[in-house]
Amino acid sequence: MQFSSIMKNEDIFGGKMNLYSNREEDGITFNQQSQVYFSQCTKNRTLSINELLRLTSDIAVEEYRDCGLSREFLLEKGFAILVSRVSFKIFRMPRENEKICISTWEEKAEALQLKRGYKITCVDNKNEVLVLGLSAWLLVNPELRKIIPTKNFTLRNPSSIQREYPGEKLGKISIPQELTHLASRTIQFSDIDANGHTNNSRYASFIIDSLPEDFQNKDFTDLRLNYSKEAMLGQKLDIFANIEPSLKQITILGKTEEGTSFESVLRYR
Repeated sequence: MQFSSIMKNEDIFGGKMNLYSNREEDGITFNQQSQVYFSQCTKNRTLSINELLRLTSDIAVEEYRDCGLSREFLLEKGFAILVSRVSFKIFRMPRENEKICISTWEEKAEALQLKRGYKITCVDNKNEVLVLGLSAWLLVNPELRKIIPTKNFTLRNPSSIQREYPGEKLGKISIPQELTHLASRTIQFSDIDANGHTNNSRYASFIIDSLPEDFQNKDFTDLRLNYSKEAMLGQKLDIFANIEPSLKQITILGKTEEGTSFESVLRYR
């Protein structure tokens, strides 16, 4: 795989962090090649779930920036783009020190949701496919927090691509009636991003931190996460779960005093 541009940054210890980016000949698929660092991994030396969400969210931002649609430009035009649903099929998690390529492309939009696909491959191992993903994003007026129909987003040419995705489809998550309260936490300053609410990647940390230790170390194969209501600074977030060992599945519900904040399903080997 050829990368057309190279960005290099010196770190504070004098070493180098290399990031390679390009857009493929189809004009749609955007790639970034990087390395999995120690700080991104769990104690098992594999990429953490929250880092998976962060990396895929960040490359979505960078893909739009590469099209001339930076976050700052979009805000000037009255648009904020917020992730609403994600689904990942995990064949195996990237490991510490592996070189990976993260790819993303915009898919055909729905009336009220933009769609985006992802692929993470291991460059060190003949581009072995590690993770595939699909996400849905809402266009929102940043001042009114009002959803904008995707047909009104005319700053770029809409995509017509619909690539096959082997994971769980985006959609509603069925929450079992029997739930166990796992944890409570208060949303802190470090949870909040520049949109003024809890960053989408932080919810994965909340989920994993709340699980019993035996399940924190599971080898996850599927992740679905639906964002319902923004968790704000100072709010108390209660996390409930239904663990079904026979199905190797965990269903999680996060609630604030305003109602459901997020819903999620994790499957494991």
